[in-house]
Amino acid sequence: MSSSQKGKIAIVGSGLIGRSWSMLFASVGYTVKLYDVVHTQIQNALSDIEQQLNNLEKNGSIRGTLTARQQFEKISGTNSLKEATQGAFFVLECVPEIFDIKRKALKDTDAAMDDGSILASSTSTIMPSKLAEGLKHKETFIVTHPVNPPYYVPLVELVPSQWTRQDVVTKSRALMTEIGQKPITLKKECIGFALNRVQYVLLNESFNLVKDGVLSPEDVDVGISEGIGRRYAFVGPLETCHLNAEGMKSYLDRYADTIYNVSKEMGPLCKMEGKTAEVLCDSLTKRIPLDKLQEARKQRDTGLIELANLRKRLPYNP
Repeated sequence: MSSSQKGKIAIVGSGLIGRSWSMLFASVGYTVKLYDVVHTQIQNALSDIEQQLNNLEKNGSIRGTLTARQQFEKISGTNSLKEATQGAFFVLECVPEIFDIKRKALKDTDAAMDDGSILASSTSTIMPSKLAEGLKHKETFIVTHPVNPPYYVPLVELVPSQWTRQDVVTKSRALMTEIGQKPITLKKECIGFALNRVQYVLLNESFNLVKDGVLSPEDVDVGISEGIGRRYAFVGPLETCHLNAEGMKSYLDRYADTIYNVSKEMGPLCKMEGKTAEVLCDSLTKRIPLDKLQEARKQRDTGLIELANLRKRLPYNP
């Protein structure tokens, strides 16, 4: 299919996630209409998108076969929700992660969009059944949760509700694959989905290690970035186990008791607040002052680009 025959995508919300999604869809030639209630927010978003695409093209990291100019020309903005959604076969909500705000945005979008279109949300933790309840188009609603920043980290969690039709899941997965993302599909919804459930276990134990005086915040980050993080950049935890023994059965035979015994001794679940939270905040602010956050994000994104390029060159790339 040529880019001129591609369909239309509507993005509801022009923040950082909405901008990244717009760039991803435009990279393969889709026409993207970016909606926001604030006109200046749209103008700022379009200016930022143009700058990002130009920079990506200069350093050879732009996705797709179209030029930065061709991709940017695929993206436009509007303050009219009806204009944004009319004729769009895929409508993606990207407003802030606050339930009431998302519910209102989805209800308004649900009323404005065409029948038969897919309505998706980028929520990171809110159950799709709670967002879809009462919507006219709840059978075509699905969560497509990206990893921040979506342009550089390809994983997308697809989370259907009990009302979501199977063809919506299939079409959404095909669309995510087409734009270069790596979708995983949850067989049923659960609080926090899959990625954050795993991530929160890691964060909770990191918090406990600092709280109990075992490690400094700095060494916690080093332990991950210079240890298991390097392995997990190429293979997941289960495949790591499989490779670190003579197969998964061998690994479990050797280490299942150890894993169980160590896990029993881990600290209780506690809310990340109080004195330990202050220690974490002070440590991170000293390492990366708030006025240096944007610079640090650029360094992170550069690293993610280089990692993506490396993965493409490796013969072992599951």
